[in-house]
Amino acid sequence: METQRPSPEELLYHIHQQQDQSTHGKLKIFFGYAAGVGKTYTMLEAAHQAQKEGRDVVVGYVERHVRPETLALLDGLEQMPCKEVPYKGVMLKEFDLDEALARKPQLILVDELAHSNAPGCRHAKRYQDVEELLRAGIDVYTTVNVQHLESLNDLVASITGVSVSERIPDRIFDSADQVELVDIEPADLIIRLQAGKVYREGQAQRALNHFFSEENLTALREIALRRTADRLNRTAQKRGSETAARAGEHILICLSSAPSNAKVIRTAARMAEAFHSGFTALFVETPETKELKGDNLKRLRDHLRLAEQMGAQIATVYGDDPAVQIAEYARVSGVTKIVLGRTNHRSLLFFKGKSLADRLTDLAGNLEIYVIPDTQPLYKKRIAFHKNDEPWFRWQDLVKTLVITLLSTLVGFAFFAAGLRDANIIIIYILGVLVTAIWTHGHVYGAIGSLLSVVAFNFFFTVPRFTLEATAPDYPVTFLIMLIASVISSTLATRVKKQARQSAQKAYYTELLMSSSQKLQQGKNEQEIIQLAAEQVSILLERPVLYALAKGKGELQFQVTPAERREELLKSMTIEERGVADWVVKNNKRAGATTNTLSHAQNLYLAVRGLQGVMGVVGIPSKYYPVPEVFEKNLMVSILNECGLILERRRFREEKQAIELETQQERLRSNLLRAISHDLRTPLTSISGNAGVLMEKSIVLDEEKKQELYRSIYDDSMWLVNLTENLLSITRIENGTMHLQMGAELMDDVFQEALAHVDRQAKDHHISVELPDDLLLAKMDVRLIVQVIINIVNNAIKYTPAGSHIILRAEKQGAKVAVSISDDGPGISDEAKIHLFDMFYTASQGKPDNRRGLGLGLNLCRSIVTAHGGEITVTDNIPHGSIFTFTLPLEEVELNNV
Repeated sequence: METQRPSPEELLYHIHQQQDQSTHGKLKIFFGYAAGVGKTYTMLEAAHQAQKEGRDVVVGYVERHVRPETLALLDGLEQMPCKEVPYKGVMLKEFDLDEALARKPQLILVDELAHSNAPGCRHAKRYQDVEELLRAGIDVYTTVNVQHLESLNDLVASITGVSVSERIPDRIFDSADQVELVDIEPADLIIRLQAGKVYREGQAQRALNHFFSEENLTALREIALRRTADRLNRTAQKRGSETAARAGEHILICLSSAPSNAKVIRTAARMAEAFHSGFTALFVETPETKELKGDNLKRLRDHLRLAEQMGAQIATVYGDDPAVQIAEYARVSGVTKIVLGRTNHRSLLFFKGKSLADRLTDLAGNLEIYVIPDTQPLYKKRIAFHKNDEPWFRWQDLVKTLVITLLSTLVGFAFFAAGLRDANIIIIYILGVLVTAIWTHGHVYGAIGSLLSVVAFNFFFTVPRFTLEATAPDYPVTFLIMLIASVISSTLATRVKKQARQSAQKAYYTELLMSSSQKLQQGKNEQEIIQLAAEQVSILLERPVLYALAKGKGELQFQVTPAERREELLKSMTIEERGVADWVVKNNKRAGATTNTLSHAQNLYLAVRGLQGVMGVVGIPSKYYPVPEVFEKNLMVSILNECGLILERRRFREEKQAIELETQQERLRSNLLRAISHDLRTPLTSISGNAGVLMEKSIVLDEEKKQELYRSIYDDSMWLVNLTENLLSITRIENGTMHLQMGAELMDDVFQEALAHVDRQAKDHHISVELPDDLLLAKMDVRLIVQVIINIVNNAIKYTPAGSHIILRAEKQGAKVAVSISDDGPGISDEAKIHLFDMFYTASQGKPDNRRGLGLGLNLCRSIVTAHGGEITVTDNIPHGSIFTFTLPLEEVELNNV
């Protein structure tokens, strides 16, 4: 069965994938349900076994506690010194990542995977240190307890009453190459605890009274066993049911600043793991969320990072009504389940309405909605009346409100003098309130305008006039309706204005994303592509941006956009800042300001990622600029990811072209060597043999026999000369070193010149020239076109029997001259016609009586004709034979009357 050869793109992909797998270290986790079950002890035993097998093993960091049995296992193992980090007057001992990377053992032991590093370390968490070790190709043994898994934090806290602050993302646990469950009975663990083998006496007693109760340990053990089994099940189904399930299930959660949102995210993550489904965290950006600050803003950012750690795909939509936006996104994205937290904030007394879950049920009734109970205390949901960057009160807006109310009153006086009804005056005041809402910022001025309008109408136009008294019984109702109408009008006008701003901003972001895609596709080279991406990010964030391509192991050459800020930002690129950027390129992770890695840097560095690696790095100044909003961050990442993919496709294309060129050159060398080893050896052998016979004095030859040997030597020599000329001509054309010397030539002269140099066997054939116009001129390099005609005619002489007819014709066809050479020989098969002009192809390949030929003549003819802007074809000559036709540019000559 014939197999399809992989394309160059597939070969490159598999090569990169194999390289990544071969250079990435393997992670083994020793997993337990509580401290003291023997994780570190088992890890050290495994390290000794690995050392016996000949592996280079180093102890990077082991928590010593007070367990002599564990400490005894450190003997015989190489131990790295700890890194001392000063913190609040105390020297803390931490794992030395740089020393481990410099030592680069085959296997390193790093205890306590969930540990938080001291401030000043490269990473905020130890699991990030382990990830960098793995990327460096170092195998790692580590330990972790079940309560440290992020998705199980709320579940463990509900059982034990203790919330663990040091946690790891579930992806670390699930991506481990091996997980070994270290398990003992809870009763045995309690005995060990009482014997002082886990904690000191005072600590042990407190632990027994709280966390280490038998009920808690039994529940934790069950969770650990179930989590390990789930991981094994997912690994077994990784290529099968998981893919199918992802196509059918999709879980959506909504990001918010509510304290319960973290529990919602973890619960949804566990559901996604159980269903093997897609997981999306949706952030609905509203005017209210844009004005968050303080603890609310901090919680929102923490929840965003948590969702990313739990493997959620972050999506952002912009709107005024979260329920409508969530329902619309769920419908478009194929969401099947929505997980929400129960609203647990104080509502205003007179503004209670349907909950978000109830509204979603009305808007998207076909979706399954899960509401997670909230045990958090009630928190105050602040209603913002102004934007963070705007003052809550403006004198200018107050003056506008007073002026508009005054103008409305003056128009009211004109209506009153004209005898118009009070309803017309009321409408004027309502119109003034609308104008106030449009021309001012915020709701407060519309409310002030509404109140002033009611007071002015009462004072100036109700009886008794110029007092605030109202004698008519219907006036209070009129005032109330007027006030309500004014407030509603003001609110609607403010909302319309706000929605207009939102629509404009959303349209701007959409346009920016679309224009980014178009511009990146039009980039002429890699430097221009990444520059265009940096410019779009700079426009989006309204700040200068640093960017650099990542090529090989050379130093990153940073550029700045806009260019006028170049000197200023490049001066800030200290050795430390460049070190952060190099780390990003090497590890394909973000780092710097606002991250947990190298957070002391002035800039935030983001990798421009392709599918197989880092294409470049972009630096976002953060020291004197606000933190990018979620929507801006998503757009920025989208632009950089698209830039990375375009850069990677360009590099793949260049590598593919290089591979194809190398393959073509290798094929050319192979064919040439094959031809030289056979076809060139034959004429050389014939020449040397015939010359040897003529030189042998002992052999008496008559004159006819000598002439025959001379002709044979001459024919073989001329064949070699023609072959050499063809090879040289093809080489010059392919290399672009052949320059055409174009001129107008008579076709009759060209034919006669060519026929004067054809094979001497031409006398055995009938060769004729047919020209309807003796003055037919064509524009050509005559030397090359003569060679084309000679090659075609010689082929006709060689492959047709003696006595056949060969006819050379030329005629005008529009703006071209069509030259044809026909014969009445046996013809050419349809299969041979397809490859006839290919290099090294001969129609009678493989036959024992194959005539000499490398298959270069017709390939050369095609190259020459193509260089003249024409084309060459072969067709059948009825009733038998072949016709070779090629075109040349027509040269018109004007004859002036004398």
